[in-house]
Amino acid sequence: MSAATASLVVIGAGSWLGYQRLSADDCAGQVKLDVAAATEIAGAVQAAADEWTRGKDAQVDGVCVKVGVTAVDPAVAAATIAAKHGVGLSGLKAAPGKPTVPDVWIPDSSTWLLRVGGEAPGFVPTDNTPVAESPVVLAMPAPVAQQLGWPARKLKWQDLLAQLTGGNSLRPGIVDPIRDAAGLTGLLALGGAAGSDEAGTQKKVRALRGLAANTSSIRQDLLEKFPRTAEEVTTGLSAAPLSEEDVLAYNSNKPPIPLAALYLDPAPAALNYPFAVMPEVDAQKAAAAAALHQALRGTTFLNALATVGLRGPGGKTGAGFTPPTGAPAVAASAPAGASPGTAAAATQAATAITQLLGSWAAITQPGRVLAVFDISGSMLKPVPTAGNLTRAEVTKRAAAQGLQLFDDRWAIGVWFFATDLVGKQAWQPKVPITPLSSGRTKLNDTLNEMKPKKNGDTGLYDTALAAYKNVQDGWQAGRVNSVILFTDGVNENDGGLELNDLVAALKKARNADKPVRVVIIGIGPEVDRNELKAISDASGSASGVFIAEDPAKINQIFLQAIATRTGAS
Repeated sequence: MSAATASLVVIGAGSWLGYQRLSADDCAGQVKLDVAAATEIAGAVQAAADEWTRGKDAQVDGVCVKVGVTAVDPAVAAATIAAKHGVGLSGLKAAPGKPTVPDVWIPDSSTWLLRVGGEAPGFVPTDNTPVAESPVVLAMPAPVAQQLGWPARKLKWQDLLAQLTGGNSLRPGIVDPIRDAAGLTGLLALGGAAGSDEAGTQKKVRALRGLAANTSSIRQDLLEKFPRTAEEVTTGLSAAPLSEEDVLAYNSNKPPIPLAALYLDPAPAALNYPFAVMPEVDAQKAAAAAALHQALRGTTFLNALATVGLRGPGGKTGAGFTPPTGAPAVAASAPAGASPGTAAAATQAATAITQLLGSWAAITQPGRVLAVFDISGSMLKPVPTAGNLTRAEVTKRAAAQGLQLFDDRWAIGVWFFATDLVGKQAWQPKVPITPLSSGRTKLNDTLNEMKPKKNGDTGLYDTALAAYKNVQDGWQAGRVNSVILFTDGVNENDGGLELNDLVAALKKARNADKPVRVVIIGIGPEVDRNELKAISDASGSASGVFIAEDPAKINQIFLQAIATRTGAS
């Protein structure tokens, strides 16, 4: 019998740490199981894997199992796995080199599985059962929390929303929710507290802007913004959504000003560390993964979690776990946002995430956009699900609501199109691309003037090419330069371009140094997805097509389109 051996592997610049352990038994063969885990849980997974591989049951059909555990940022892992499936996640970059996918992925939240799956239909991991948990809390310097009645007073997300939108002295911050699951969960909770009506949307916008003013790309940068002296309490960061584990880790260093963890009502979904077996694994590795997962259900793993400030599934705690002051014995949480029981529920959760990230992107990643609106006669059709408002009226309302998200750093222009709007020209420029700092009122007035041409047809092809060239001619570095085109029909324009002519012209006009993204939002069931996709594909630069089959849902589709925009130089 050979002695068990272990090795530590440092990959790249030290951001990937690999732990490997061989089983103690000599075997005829060996299967290697690669596990990528969120940094804070990787050591605990390693400890459980070590104990398992020392035992005689670390075999699959008589073959020994070699386990390699890699600690990796979930954002990097998500981008890398997405790249392996031929897609990208907006705002994230994969690890350098050829994308390498583990056999098992344990990110800090199931929201990562939803985000990758939403872009890559072929990404269908199995198991996905949580192996740990950390509630999402509102972290505050203890003196600030005491001023709000902590720990005796139980606060709600509505209370935080009131603080963020009431013009008080609270100085909030957040880790970029595009990169951080706790930040994303906090935003989802705030969005739920705000509501979906017009007043709620305005509150949400103000709250997001307040958070966006103090955003960090990584968690450590945000933590360093909290006050370290009594004098800094009035000037430093005063609130941020973080995990319970983040607060425990911060306070373990005995800072002069400790953080309080506020468990707000209603409890949002906890970080739930799903054990996701990748779809590429073979049957032997799947069996090895199942055996490892069983080992993670034991007391050794639960106690190992406790040493790094994590709970077990369902909030259960291991020996030595000391919760923050004011924490419930078993912290309540909503069902994990990405572990719903049905495909429909998963789709609904993914849509909510995409829409929220769309709002966030609109606020934090200002761009330069030409918005082009179809005013052909078919836009007069009523929408039964929107109180029989016309398609044009529904679109106008969605555009006006979207405009509220964009701050003064954005530049927006507006065109209308049908047929024969300016002589034989299908499009009518209304407002040139103008900074919102000076053009917001004009843009709102123009949207209110949107009236369909009763007998107008749809000069889609000619308009799309003209809009593309207009944005390209005024292209600006450092921004996402985009055309967002809304239409409810197929091209009908006698004497205009044919589809093949348009595709050829767009491909010829493309310039890698001046990328222009064309986003087409189809309204209603009459649009031809293939036609629209041909236009967007020819435009390049991560263009896309989004269809609102029910025109009443165009606002949701608009936010999804904003969330996926890329291409800034």
